[in-house]
Amino acid sequence: MNEKAEELDRVEKKDLFGSGHRACGGCGQALAARLVHDAAGENTIACVATGCLEVFSSPYPDPSWRIPFLHSLFENPAAVASGVEAAYKALRKGPVNIIAQAGDGSTADIGFQCISGMFERGHNVLYVCYDNEAYMNTGVQRSSFTPYGAWTSTTPMGNPTRKKNLPLIAADHGIPYVATATVDDFRDLQRKVKTALSIEGPKYIHILVPCPLGWGHSGELTVKICRLAKDTGLFPIFEIREGKITNVQKISVKVPVEEYLKLQGRFRFLFKRGVPTEEVAVIQKIANQNIERFNL
Repeated sequence: MNEKAEELDRVEKKDLFGSGHRACGGCGQALAARLVHDAAGENTIACVATGCLEVFSSPYPDPSWRIPFLHSLFENPAAVASGVEAAYKALRKGPVNIIAQAGDGSTADIGFQCISGMFERGHNVLYVCYDNEAYMNTGVQRSSFTPYGAWTSTTPMGNPTRKKNLPLIAADHGIPYVATATVDDFRDLQRKVKTALSIEGPKYIHILVPCPLGWGHSGELTVKICRLAKDTGLFPIFEIREGKITNVQKISVKVPVEEYLKLQGRFRFLFKRGVPTEEVAVIQKIANQNIERFNL
């Protein structure tokens, strides 16, 4: 392995996102934020939307951030990051890593217009989505990333729609780099952050971050649930460069979706006395489609 490959493969542990925050035990988003920023390094500006990450990490007088931190509105972290990048260019300062970041509600719904504009204008910004599949900070309401069949406070009978595939939408903007990742595979996640930041132009990384409170599972299951999401085909892991899929994480042993669903309270009603309902078959079909589409 050459020196550059070794650098990409190394897990960075710098504590640029410190401990002592107010996240729930087992919070996937807190783990992902630490991995992302330790990989990015000290020469980084974090532009963070309103949401769980901002709420549990930034209260005065003891924030978790050890790098410059900008709190934006729910809908515009991409616009704020675009402005920061434009200001650095105008002042002829840099280079600096600028990371816009938000949860799924801000990314998929009310912030989508700003993200699309950032991609279209070509800003040298990395956008990171921490996908916990609902508006967790405001009461577990459905978002466009909520998967089919999942309970939320606004879909008490199960979400009737399929999850929006924003990584592919981002790639269709013609941006140079798109990737998906999960918090269980530390090296893969940090390698993708480093790869993205080495590329000029807009980049997008989509990270699955289980929420024990909203998903209804114990905190120690966060890593296991991520692995099952991948092994069922419900969350494909891939990289896209210049619109073409260049790297896919293959499934070594395919797992039925029931193994993933049964661990989470939000899917509990899909099993009647332990027997899967027909909605489980629909979810299995979605997983099978992902496996075929991405050649997993």
